[in-house]
Amino acid sequence: MDDAARLIRYPHDQAPDHGTATEVAEGVLWIRLPLPMALDHVNVYALDDGAGWTVIDTGIASRKSRGIWETMLSGPLNGKPVTRVLVTHHHPDHIGLAGWFQSHYRAELWTARTAWLMARMLSLDVEDRPSEAAIAHWKSAGMPTDILEQRRDERPFNFADTIAPLPMGYTRISEGEKLQIGGRTWVVHMGNGHAPEHATLWSESDNLIIGGDQLLPSISPNLGVYPTEPNADPVGDWLDSCTRFQAMARDDHFVLPGHKLPFVGLPTRIDQLIDNHISALSRLHDALATPATAVESFVPIFKRDIRGDQFGLAMVEAVAHCQHLWHQGRASRTRRDDGAWVYTAL
Repeated sequence: MDDAARLIRYPHDQAPDHGTATEVAEGVLWIRLPLPMALDHVNVYALDDGAGWTVIDTGIASRKSRGIWETMLSGPLNGKPVTRVLVTHHHPDHIGLAGWFQSHYRAELWTARTAWLMARMLSLDVEDRPSEAAIAHWKSAGMPTDILEQRRDERPFNFADTIAPLPMGYTRISEGEKLQIGGRTWVVHMGNGHAPEHATLWSESDNLIIGGDQLLPSISPNLGVYPTEPNADPVGDWLDSCTRFQAMARDDHFVLPGHKLPFVGLPTRIDQLIDNHISALSRLHDALATPATAVESFVPIFKRDIRGDQFGLAMVEAVAHCQHLWHQGRASRTRRDDGAWVYTAL
């Protein structure tokens, strides 16, 4: 084990079972909900506001998740209502049941403007077959013909499948704003890269941080380029955010992340998150001495080829890394006859 690994500690070595909660700090409950994917869980948190609870993130909109929440409300949450839902970012495993809490429990929704607008927009975009924009995006990444033809005739993932309808109205949270939640004063600091305007909450009252997917232990969040913004630079946004957080991080910060286990050792972890992508970009730049598409760049970026269920996430992240070099002027790109971008190191 290297020195950096020794500096990251996990005060709780076991996650709570579904329908139960672990108190990780005074008045702060850690709850885990299931996800139907390789990353099979999401962490959410309930903060005791006295007469009710503020819930941080919600899980996806599924019958199983709703059932767990109903068990939680009558059990560990002591029958007190959820009066406020604060969502860190717009991804379905975090905002999925926010609309359900609003509609069924009259909870207020608090989140960033971008998160709310993205969720509302994507929930309206339901497709039975992939759009022409999606197919063009896949071609530009260099998706193999056999995978492209298979996906062309399949119903794609639809955001609306895993999110409850969001009623009109929410309360905006912004960078630098101070919030009173659970007897603590929290400062909002926004990150970018994994999701636009991703909220993290830093307690002024003690050493707690609610990190969402911006501050994760042991895994790195996906940084992907999607048809909604095909020329985006999420890797650049991510590195900028990590650099800002690096200046604020302390060794005693106790981070409550969106996945995996709560941890201590944030300065070391941010260094790792930065180094992970810097190293991948360096390997990619060396490899692009031989021109390649994003899909042809999996091995230098991820150190292995990827197929199966993880192919889609790997593809959009490979595009992000190739495109970051292009934005930096460290690579050029030319359009091949089949629509694929071919990147060459400069």
